[in-house]
Amino acid sequence: MERVYNFSAGPAVLPLPVLEQARDEMVMFGDSGMSVMEMSHRSKVYMAIIAKAESLLRSLLGIPDSYAVLLLQGGASLQFSMIPMNLLTQPEQQSVDYVLTGSWAEKALAEAKKQRVDARVAATTKGVNYARIPTQAELVLNPQAAYLHITSNNTIFGTEYYYTPESGEVPLVADISSNVLSRPMEISRYGLLYAGAQKNLGPSGVTVVIVRRDLLGRRSDLPQMLDYKVHADNDSMFNTPPTYAIYILGLVLQWTQEQGGVAAMEQRNIRKAAKLYAAIDNSSFYHCPTEKVSRSRMNVPFTLADASKDALFLAEAKKVGLVTLAGHRSVGGMRASIYNAMPEEGVDALISFMADFERMHG
Repeated sequence: MERVYNFSAGPAVLPLPVLEQARDEMVMFGDSGMSVMEMSHRSKVYMAIIAKAESLLRSLLGIPDSYAVLLLQGGASLQFSMIPMNLLTQPEQQSVDYVLTGSWAEKALAEAKKQRVDARVAATTKGVNYARIPTQAELVLNPQAAYLHITSNNTIFGTEYYYTPESGEVPLVADISSNVLSRPMEISRYGLLYAGAQKNLGPSGVTVVIVRRDLLGRRSDLPQMLDYKVHADNDSMFNTPPTYAIYILGLVLQWTQEQGGVAAMEQRNIRKAAKLYAAIDNSSFYHCPTEKVSRSRMNVPFTLADASKDALFLAEAKKVGLVTLAGHRSVGGMRASIYNAMPEEGVDALISFMADFERMHG
């Protein structure tokens, strides 16, 4: 059986060269005599693997030395709790601002509220079913807030920020899980960024946190595993890290560098997204619910004019090797996630299938 084009929102498609290298090194990594999965995380061989992954990430994203890079477990969802825990010093006397642009932003806000902090909604587009990103002018910010939180790309609703919110002296915090590495970022504009790996960075199991060092150590009463400073002081080795996931992360970062880096990724992503959106917009059979100015390059939602044909569309697509195209269960319809590792040929194949399906069933 040939490999399919996997349009899953996450865990998502990985670059084929990465998978092939991992296959070749599965049983024995280099001359170590063992698999990476069997190594002590404190061995010289593995320490070189994790150091290289961090170095590549710093280089690709231009991360200054004034920021710590943490490779943690628990996914982005654990960060919903760790962020307020680490950035608040007196929760009951402080406030935080959240911009709501979808389900994951809502979940992040809900976890912050559990810290008994005044968690404010600085802006929301829920009234238009999260079809766009709020503008800077719509943000009602508290200049005394402990931080401002945004979700840079919304996998379910298919929207993405194309500007960096101005937050003054308030640290800007961003969930960049689904568009990290897809375009250049000015890291110094943020206080903290975090990303679950299973979209553009690698497999599930490792979470990247990039945090300005002056934001570390604000509290001394946290459980050690939930304290950013503990992880930073121990170079992400306070306990056994997700060793194999970090190894794959390093391979993905190496592949990204070989493709020309983040700037080259952005140009490829622009082309992929533009041709898919054009196919949708030029058809009366398909519709994209998001406003054009906010459309994500990573996650493209669309609906069929006749929703009763959704199941047939998915079944026929699967027959020709186009899989995981169902929209999120909360919104329905279709969704094509076209992360960095999705080749343009995959997008072209989807566009061709959509045209054929419309001719047959439109």
